[in-house]
Amino acid sequence: MRPGSWRRAGDFRREHYDDQRIEYRDLRHHAGGSGGYGGGGPLRLGRLQAEKAAAAAKARWDSIAKPIGGLGLLEEAVIRAAGVQGTADVSLDRKALAVFCADNGVTEEGVTQTGPEVTASVAASMAWGEACVCRMAWTAGAQVFPVDIGIAHPVEEGGLLRRHVTRGTRSIAKGPAMTRDEAVAAVVTGITLAEELKGRGYRLLAAGEMGIGNTTTAAAVTAVLLGRRVEEVTGRGAGLSDEGLERKIAVIRRAIEVNAPDPRDPLDVLSKVGGLDIAGMAGFYLGAALHHVPVVLDGAISAAAALLAVRLCPDAAKALIASHRSAEPSSGLLLDALGLRPIVSADLKLGEGTGAVTIMPMLDMAMSIYRDMATFQGLGIPPYRRQS
Repeated sequence: MRPGSWRRAGDFRREHYDDQRIEYRDLRHHAGGSGGYGGGGPLRLGRLQAEKAAAAAKARWDSIAKPIGGLGLLEEAVIRAAGVQGTADVSLDRKALAVFCADNGVTEEGVTQTGPEVTASVAASMAWGEACVCRMAWTAGAQVFPVDIGIAHPVEEGGLLRRHVTRGTRSIAKGPAMTRDEAVAAVVTGITLAEELKGRGYRLLAAGEMGIGNTTTAAAVTAVLLGRRVEEVTGRGAGLSDEGLERKIAVIRRAIEVNAPDPRDPLDVLSKVGGLDIAGMAGFYLGAALHHVPVVLDGAISAAAALLAVRLCPDAAKALIASHRSAEPSSGLLLDALGLRPIVSADLKLGEGTGAVTIMPMLDMAMSIYRDMATFQGLGIPPYRRQS
């Protein structure tokens, strides 16, 4: 089905969930661990099974009639997926991208070229299947689920999941973006959506975002979590001038000074200088890991959310696949902190999850070889051996 025809044909309506507010539940219950977010609990169960599955997937790659490691990071992605799914019989056939849409009050500080009306416009375009990411996802065989987790101006389009926690956040330059309870509610929204998509049969997830001002909040989160200088992690976003970039850096510095977020407390950082879109993605990554579904990161904003998720529950890192290194200066720093290597480096900076869907056809090609390629044994020739 071509993009743009989803809503008219009713297909998108069948794929999305009834509008409802997520029931508030304790985040600790979802993330697992009676002793804290990184403790024991659901994400630590099945570790032996995961290790065996990953080892079997690696052995399968080595048995295929090609040079060992010939597909590089694509092989590693499939091995990682095997560990997450707990089986070497990896399935990535059904793919879903959740795009968390929210507005950020920091736009009132002049850190962007446009305002919240653009968030609403792009979200409506996604609901119609006409946004950039929708067209790319159609080519990649992925379903897009745009999520209103905090759009300031309500969007009436039927293809949008209405899961808003608040109608946008407050300016981080003046005080906390949201309350701690609002941050937790947004994270739980992401966890729950990942669970729902797993229940509908999706076996590869990805997360993207749409929210004017979110490169500012992501840079603030990154600076605090990594202990970096603000100018090291702040980029031009959607094309700021030199003057605009300097103003953005000054606003982030002021936000960190005003709010004094505690880098040891991810929820404190998130609630004080983050955004609802970042919170939703962080929860989505936790939910994917909890329900044994590999999940693809997008760019720098997505990676900032992933780092929050991993700081909340370190085992969540095992479910993550890095798609690309974006043009934002924080992208590489965040991926390094997560211990991930991106499959693509193409100076992408569109957001929306476009980088994540870019690698999906590459994963499909890798899976075709993984499942169907002849083996050395089948061809009756000696295999390559790994050299120490």
